[in-house]
Amino acid sequence: MNFERARFNMVEQQVRPWEVLDNDVLDLMMTVKREEFVPAAHKTLAFSETEIPIGCGQVMLTPVMEGKVLQAVQVKRSDQVLEIGAGSGYFAALLAARAEWVRSIEIEPALVALAHDNLARNDVQNVIVEEGDGAQGWARNAPYDLIVLSGGVPVLSHGLLEQLKVGGRLFAFVGEAPMMSARLITCVAEGQFRTEDLFETMVPMLRNAPARDHFSF
Repeated sequence: MNFERARFNMVEQQVRPWEVLDNDVLDLMMTVKREEFVPAAHKTLAFSETEIPIGCGQVMLTPVMEGKVLQAVQVKRSDQVLEIGAGSGYFAALLAARAEWVRSIEIEPALVALAHDNLARNDVQNVIVEEGDGAQGWARNAPYDLIVLSGGVPVLSHGLLEQLKVGGRLFAFVGEAPMMSARLITCVAEGQFRTEDLFETMVPMLRNAPARDHFSF
């Protein structure tokens, strides 16, 4: 398989046509080698439009979804990032290529090991993968410039939003079947937030996402 040609086709035929037009994002997806983060049994699917299984009932988001999230969050070189759901480590690698550092929280021990090994093998040095339940954030290292939830939640808690710095952004897939909103929230001042629903989609829920009545946003 010609991985370079397949990666080019992924960017030009899948990601760009879905209104991912930020050249920095497209260049990033050309640079970070997605096939290095896909389980060996599914390597030929690395550039497909499918959600690739990575074990523990979890999947990698599609390339289009990864591109749209990257375009929405606009990672800056000075950003200190919290990612909830490490998965294979691929999206952490994309974030880390633009951020100062990324802390990725994963509840499944097997996926902690997978993400850590994939990142180490690809010499990504500014990501820390920790085992834990990050469904309500990771307060011990807060505040953050950017928080990204890689799975769905019914709604968002103020406790999670309070882990943002002023000017910080949070991206999450919010709602329940049959449709979720890809939501970007910006902390515009202490305790004040601006919310934008960018598009509708459906992704797997975060494990241990608290019940709806535990949330307030």
